[in-house]
Amino acid sequence: MSDDASAFRPIAGLRLAATAAGIRYRARDDLVLMALGEASRCAAVFTRNAFRAAPVLVAERHLAAATPRYLLINAGNANAGTGERGLADALASCAAVAEGTGCQAEEVLPFSTGVIGEPLPMAPITAALPVLVARLDSAAWPAAARAIMTTDTRAKLVSRIFEVEGRTAAVTGIAKGSGMIRPDMATMLAFIATDAAVDRDLLRRCLTEAVAGTFNAITVDGDTSTNDACVLVATGALGNREIIDPASPDYAALAEAVTAVCDALATAVVRDGEGATKLVTLLVEEAADAAEARRVADTIAHSPLVKTALFASDPNWGRILAAVGRAGLADLDIAQVRIWLGDVLIVTAGGRAPDYTEAAGRAVMAAPEITIRVALGRGRASARVLTCDLSYDYVRINAEYRT
Repeated sequence: MSDDASAFRPIAGLRLAATAAGIRYRARDDLVLMALGEASRCAAVFTRNAFRAAPVLVAERHLAAATPRYLLINAGNANAGTGERGLADALASCAAVAEGTGCQAEEVLPFSTGVIGEPLPMAPITAALPVLVARLDSAAWPAAARAIMTTDTRAKLVSRIFEVEGRTAAVTGIAKGSGMIRPDMATMLAFIATDAAVDRDLLRRCLTEAVAGTFNAITVDGDTSTNDACVLVATGALGNREIIDPASPDYAALAEAVTAVCDALATAVVRDGEGATKLVTLLVEEAADAAEARRVADTIAHSPLVKTALFASDPNWGRILAAVGRAGLADLDIAQVRIWLGDVLIVTAGGRAPDYTEAAGRAVMAAPEITIRVALGRGRASARVLTCDLSYDYVRINAEYRT
């Protein structure tokens, strides 16, 4: 399925609406309501940041207590670092949705994104809820994708199709994220749904496995948000027998489609990184285990010196070499390490490759998409991390974020 927003697949059993509540932004939608059908199952993963936002705490609590019927998402205000008032406001927003829809407050999950440390303005949210309820529509995914944006420059909406019992099922997802990106569970905010019927525990397994190599393997600036959340909904509207067997072909097809949606959304987040001009894939191979492969990839991805060299299209391979060396691997034999820029071998036997030329390295670095590959010569484990460059605009965007 195309990643073009115009080619998205509505999900039967799920309706959405967006409106301009004026929470922080003017003349743009900033509040979203999602209505889940009664047969829906829901799974979610949340940030591990110790300063978890009030909506994260409330959403976790409600998810454990009831089957969600509504998701409420606002952009512009994170309702994080707001103490007891923040919790009260998050609960009040759920109560307002419940009053307007006839559900229970525990059946509402709240989500917020935006500025940290400011009280959530409740009046515009409660005033906008009747508009949202009246507008609920299964085709409103593009509007919802735009409404949850903060510093994003483009909406992120992806669909994939798969087969269950000979029927065509779909997975559709939206995400927001551009800065404060180094997820430690999922992503900044992502909402994914399928029309297949899936057992609740298996749905959570599917989400957790999909997140591990996608949303949890990206970084823009090394900062994990207080509000990160990723939700997967199975509406059951397809009418298939509930998928309960993790070894079944139906589950394999579902997992592949969900992972594909997560991967496409995660890639879109990095591509849209604040001020980013380049998408960078870091591949670390021949590691002793997956943990050390990931450690090396993260060290390179988080290096300001590497990231600024990427922005300048400067093949300063010494910065990459130094990052590998400081990743903390015990007994690293530098003579076994090889490093490539694209297909160009730049480091071997502890130094610059004999055939390497600056012109060849610069040609790779000038491209908008770059792959850096590191072979450690220590084993068979590998890791992949997506990142981007660090530009002047990243500093400007974040210096001006609250002004």
